[in-house]
Amino acid sequence: MRQRRAPVGGHAPWGWALAGILMGSLAALTTFAPARWLAEGLTNATGGRIVLDDPRGTVWTGSARLVLTGGSASQDRSALPGRLQWQLRPAWGGVRAHLSAACCTPAPLVLHAQPRWNGARIALADGQSQWPAAVLAGLGTPWNTLQPQGQLALQTQGLQAEWVAGRLVLEGLAQLDALAISSRLSTLRPMGSYRLTLQGGAAPTLALQTLQGDLQLSGSGQWAGQRLRFSGEASAAPEREGALSNLLNIIGRRNGARSLITLG
Repeated sequence: MRQRRAPVGGHAPWGWALAGILMGSLAALTTFAPARWLAEGLTNATGGRIVLDDPRGTVWTGSARLVLTGGSASQDRSALPGRLQWQLRPAWGGVRAHLSAACCTPAPLVLHAQPRWNGARIALADGQSQWPAAVLAGLGTPWNTLQPQGQLALQTQGLQAEWVAGRLVLEGLAQLDALAISSRLSTLRPMGSYRLTLQGGAAPTLALQTLQGDLQLSGSGQWAGQRLRFSGEASAAPEREGALSNLLNIIGRRNGARSLITLG
């Protein structure tokens, strides 16, 4: 009696079922990846300077307390009031992020990140936001000494950054207004309001000016390769020199009534 031969590929349905289970598990893992994975990645990428504390939700939709630090070995830490909310969605060969914080963003900030060959590109949609200056103290020196108080109002237009073979290219405009600023180094409250303007291009520039106040700040700078070279000066209104003398000694090299500020 001839033995019946099993059909060729008789085990194929089991193979397809296993493949389906694996693919479904991978999709579920990706979809429901915990928010702490994103928090760990951001901490590692920034050398511990930006921390998502107490992350909740998933990589794609979640929230956390945004904490700034002076780095992994630093004791300086400051947290944004409330929680930062995020939504990440695939978009145009990259990821689109919507970020919002009740304290600071009237409308969500929208970022579009795209990996590029040997680099990456991040674009920030035009918008406005306002942040407490006190959070800067977490970044360590010199902010932990200055302990600034006041509000930081940020406006952006066409702002984007691209890293190509380790080289940073900036485009667009960012304007940061530091409003009603005070410091623990001076009894004068507030000392003034100031504007910092970043203009992108082939050679990005940075300009500092005083909007109002007894502490006068001015300066300009330019990126040379990956390094910012900035020079400026600080001075006090004649009747406020006593109240601002300690601060002027700290923020730059004293030259008579002025304090000279140089970076790079």
